[in-house]
Amino acid sequence: MTSFDTSAVVSPEQPNWSLHALREYRLARLREQMKLNDVAGVVLFDSVNLRYATDTTNMQVWGHHNPVRYAFVATEGPVIVFDATTMLHLYEGFDLIDELRPCIPWTYFTAGPRFEENAKAWAGTIADLVRAHGGGNNRLAVDRINPFGVWALERQGIQVVEGQGIIEHARVIKSHDELCAMRCAIATAEDGMERMREGLQPGASEREVWSILHKRNIELGGEWLEGALFCSGPRTNPWFKEASDRRIENGDIVAFDTDLIGNYGYCADISRSWICGDAKPTAEQDYLYKTAIEHLDVNMEMVKAGLTFGEFAERSENLPEKFRRQQYVCAAHGIGMCDEYPQILYWRDYKNFGFDGVLEAGMTICVESYVGEVGGREGIKVEQQILVTEGGYELLSKYPIELLNSR
Repeated sequence: MTSFDTSAVVSPEQPNWSLHALREYRLARLREQMKLNDVAGVVLFDSVNLRYATDTTNMQVWGHHNPVRYAFVATEGPVIVFDATTMLHLYEGFDLIDELRPCIPWTYFTAGPRFEENAKAWAGTIADLVRAHGGGNNRLAVDRINPFGVWALERQGIQVVEGQGIIEHARVIKSHDELCAMRCAIATAEDGMERMREGLQPGASEREVWSILHKRNIELGGEWLEGALFCSGPRTNPWFKEASDRRIENGDIVAFDTDLIGNYGYCADISRSWICGDAKPTAEQDYLYKTAIEHLDVNMEMVKAGLTFGEFAERSENLPEKFRRQQYVCAAHGIGMCDEYPQILYWRDYKNFGFDGVLEAGMTICVESYVGEVGGREGIKVEQQILVTEGGYELLSKYPIELLNSR
């Protein structure tokens, strides 16, 4: 087995980037978008958005479905983080936070039948902040909120504006420091991938091999995985089956998608397909692999600043017809602290569900390919993470993309 050099895992102490500069850049990007959208401030509940704006964390996955922690960011004014009184000590040392306050939780889990009462109290607190720092502007962006919160704010005279688009557009251009953090996450993922390949032996279950990536991510300072897209043999066709107890056989295709939230909260979204054991690829496996690589390479080669999403969508529809029914859900998507704006669909879906825009230098995207014929035994999944540049792209994911054997 050819070993992949994992010595590229970047030390948090490396001298050529700064967490402070990263935080300042992200907050400035957010406020730039807030000004463009003429809002007095933004309230953030989403765990990833809170991380982007304040670089703070607290039970990130739990917070996705229990949004009791939130922040108010004034366009011209303070950054205020709200959390449980027993947790405010977690925010010591975060230099961009101006104030900490106890939260007013109003999810049904936390407030039960008093949730509407608590929503009114929460809205009163937020409305006071808008009036204090908005300079007469009553427009407030919110990223995630249920109707009772909207109605309570409106009764306070606040105009609620959709906020997810504001922060998605802020997140789309990465700074030098963000790219350094992302490279740390990718190095962690690729170290874990190599250890998965070392652990991929005939007779191992899909879950046993997949768990190796989780373990290594935690050991190296990562955070969580967004899914469990790891499958083998006939479970690779069609795509999107998650890891199971199936025992992997010698000669099986094994395909996976890391979807890994790693160091500093950045995502490494990389797909590879391997052959388990020492078997040579069959003619069918080799054909599927070469078709997937050709599709991926053609689509990556057209990437450069100035390319429109519509142009990408139209030109990316280049798989042989027999594979198009099961091709991946999108040709490419943005990547940062998770999958993010934009999602660029294939041309077949673009006219009904797509939207236009332009690739810009400094955007990071993932280009995808899945090849598997309807009724076929196996499929191949490959994906590369890249940085858009003026003249093309820089490859960020370094792990070999060849159809490698596990031994």
